[in-house]
Amino acid sequence: MKYSILDSLLDVKKQKIEAFREERLNAGWKAYEITREMTEGLKEIGRGYKEIYFDAELMVSGWNAKKLLQLLRQQLLQELEEGVEEQQRDKIGTIVMGTVKGDVHDIGKEIVGIMLTAEGFEVIDLGTEVEKSKYAEVVVETGADIVGMSALLTTTREYMAEVIQYFREEGLGVKVMVGGGAVSEDYAEEIGADAYGKDAVDAVRKAKELILIR
Repeated sequence: MKYSILDSLLDVKKQKIEAFREERLNAGWKAYEITREMTEGLKEIGRGYKEIYFDAELMVSGWNAKKLLQLLRQQLLQELEEGVEEQQRDKIGTIVMGTVKGDVHDIGKEIVGIMLTAEGFEVIDLGTEVEKSKYAEVVVETGADIVGMSALLTTTREYMAEVIQYFREEGLGVKVMVGGGAVSEDYAEEIGADAYGKDAVDAVRKAKELILIR
């Protein structure tokens, strides 16, 4: 039986997601490939929010995505570390991450955080529904190099612009990277973000570039 990512994410019994994982692993998929398919499924659900999918579906898909990520976490870290040279594992920068105020989705953020950690970043994850004052407070406390903001819903992405404006008003020179299903490169440029990560791999690359030009 072939399990689709949408069926697995929307399964209220939370059983199909494990079968989905086993099916992909048995077919020779890498953990990151599985998380990438999961991310695409979450994006599709996010795009259909308020029209096809509603709060209940978002909640169920979040549960299932977290379960899948938990099942894959160790394997994902191992795969990532296999491709990292020993000398690259020293700390190369600090990034404060969080899903913006009004948005409770954090799966994509967690995947990015795992990959950034494996590449040598210190990652400070503030969780979900993070307010602008909290981002600023932690940046000041830690001297972070980058703030990473995520939003899955278009109804919450506008808060990213508010955070960036707040940083300017407070005189914080920290670099800002944005991403998530509701964000595009054009939108990132429009609100004055320093970088846009279209997926986890791109986010790591952009974070490294921001460290070099800070």
